[in-house]
Amino acid sequence: MYQNTVHLLKFKMCIMIELSVNKFRANLKDFVDKAIEEHLPIRINRRSGKDFIVISAEDWEREQETLYVLRNNSLMSQVAESQATYEKKSGFKPSQEELDAINRI
Repeated sequence: MYQNTVHLLKFKMCIMIELSVNKFRANLKDFVDKAIEEHLPIRINRRSGKDFIVISAEDWEREQETLYVLRNNSLMSQVAESQATYEKKSGFKPSQEELDAINRI
């Protein structure tokens, strides 16, 4: 129905639908369902040039969490330290008893 009237953009390993505000308005439910169910962001182009993006609430919350982590210097230092110990194979190694306890959960 509307598939040959929209563009799919590949942006940073993500597919994004791009279409005019009129096409979006005419197929609002379908596009909102696609954003929610397929986790596809949708870029809506307006004549004024002030475009907007539609994403699911779940995706927005995930992005906010990612931004929080990236802004947290202490947490990012812990991630970097963990990565370094992993690469050196010198990180924490749980005992068999600890592994068994984890696997029982």
